[in-house]
Amino acid sequence: MDLQLSGRVAIVTGASKGMGLAITRTLLEEGARVVAVSRRGTPELDALAGPALVHATEDLMDPEAPARVVRRAVEAFGGLDILVNNAGGPPPGVTLPRFGFLTPNDDDWRTMFEFNLFAVVRAVRAAIPAMLERGGGSIVNISSGNARHPGPMNFDYNAAKAGLNNLTKGLSEEFGPQGIRFNTVSPGPVRTAWWTEEGGAADVLAQATGADRQAVMDKVAPEMMNLTTGRLVEPQEVADAVVLLASPRSASTTGSEYAVDGGFLKQV
Repeated sequence: MDLQLSGRVAIVTGASKGMGLAITRTLLEEGARVVAVSRRGTPELDALAGPALVHATEDLMDPEAPARVVRRAVEAFGGLDILVNNAGGPPPGVTLPRFGFLTPNDDDWRTMFEFNLFAVVRAVRAAIPAMLERGGGSIVNISSGNARHPGPMNFDYNAAKAGLNNLTKGLSEEFGPQGIRFNTVSPGPVRTAWWTEEGGAADVLAQATGADRQAVMDKVAPEMMNLTTGRLVEPQEVADAVVLLASPRSASTTGSEYAVDGGFLKQV
């Protein structure tokens, strides 16, 4: 199926690995031109180098970074059609999961909201004028199943993602008539660096459960989270949903939330 993305200009945040890397790669394969945003490069991102890719080295904890990225896209490719706010999860230097409401302090809450909500607000604010100049566009925000599945861990992260869901719905109402579509993709647990890196979620849960880290990813975590598929989600599975929503083939889809979560969410 032709997704009609050839020549479109996209920004992808958190693009150096995991879901962001898969989204970037898929957009390039579909003929889009991409500004890939990350704090540092990776060999995997470097392997995608070419005339259709610009790597913007930015830290989204800097309030001015999103506006610089949008200017970079306009300067490099002449405009902006797609924004994928993928950067999120643990802020730089933070390890999740955190157990219990009393664990995060005020600074933890502020940092979590800065990375998972306020950075998105700034990116959207910067992107809207550029998209309106092109007659519209598509913005996809990466949320989490935990936004609608509260539990006794990661209270600050879950609340930030719930705010992101609400924000996306409101934006779709205001800017839909002007041609900008807003949608959310809510992954479940995805086999990314958040889980796999040394000291990441797999190691935290291994310590809590007494299992080894590989068993956590292959068996313990899917069972603990009651995943219907019995396995963690793969980054490419999220990327496929994101790129379809970014495409003009989804022109009547706005204000929606797509769960790519292995059956994590059970609510009707």
